[in-house]
Amino acid sequence: MAAAILTGMALEARIARRSGLPVVCATGGAAAVAAHRLLEGGACGLISFGIAGGLAPDLRPGSLVVATAVVDEDGPVYEAWQPWRDRLHNALPQAHSALLAGARMPAATVGDKTRLKALTGAAAVDLESLAVARACQAWGRPFAVLRAVADPAWRALPAAALAGLDGAGRMSPGAVLARLAADPRELVALGRLAWDLGRALAALRGAAQTLPADLLGGGPLGLDPAQRVRDVA
Repeated sequence: MAAAILTGMALEARIARRSGLPVVCATGGAAAVAAHRLLEGGACGLISFGIAGGLAPDLRPGSLVVATAVVDEDGPVYEAWQPWRDRLHNALPQAHSALLAGARMPAATVGDKTRLKALTGAAAVDLESLAVARACQAWGRPFAVLRAVADPAWRALPAAALAGLDGAGRMSPGAVLARLAADPRELVALGRLAWDLGRALAALRGAAQTLPADLLGGGPLGLDPAQRVRDVA
């Protein structure tokens, strides 16, 4: 069996499907449920794929990050599987290798990002990778994280963008417009985010097209889907 991809937004899922691997979109508490279902369904491991918030000041919009590990704000660290990290770097030599923070809420302000960077030492943050890491640890299966920075460390997320994302990972234009009507000053920040997001999505499209469908599959890695990672690592 091949690995499966989990994303948090519908537009990320559309890009991820270019890889040829199975893709599921889920965010919040649903991400953990989806991760366990994918593993129960036979996926040999999981890849967390999509955009991330930048925490390290040297990561600009569009920078790709292959996580060495996912750090929980509460302390636990979940190491990504080295063979998959190596394969991702071979396919994407421009990607940064770094710690990634798994958050439960968006790091919306510059202060939030500064605090999270100091707490975890991570270079980027997202909302789904922690669910992926925990599920894979529970099942004894490998995981990898490939993310592209959208909002950099020095830029806050506009409230209009956060208001527009629904629980299914889709953007709700009506919610965004309602927020802008309440505070038109956010229009400039929203436009800046759209530009940054465009660079991140372009990087993800290139990454998805670079990865052959069997890159993270069980066979090429010598990982039998019936085996647990700790039995063969």
